Amino acid sequence: MNKKVAVEESLTGLKELLEEEGYTVVSPGSQEEVLAMVVTGLDNNTMNMQDINTRAPVIEMAGKTPEQVLARIKELA
Repeated sequence: MNKKVAVEESLTGLKELLEEEGYTVVSPGSQEEVLAMVVTGLDNNTMNMQDINTRAPVIEMAGKTPEQVLARIKELA
């Protein structure tokens, strides 16, 4: 099972939680295959990477706790 998740650099609390749960956290700009990509927001090209192409679900962190995002990621696994 793929337990890699791409997470924006600024989401340190989520990164720590995912690592504690056994997930490998990578940068959204990496070319690795990931289970999901977590971003702070979906508007205004927040990652300055408008041309990223991913088949993984993109989860917006805005308005969610790290625990809520973790629960969503577990649903995808």
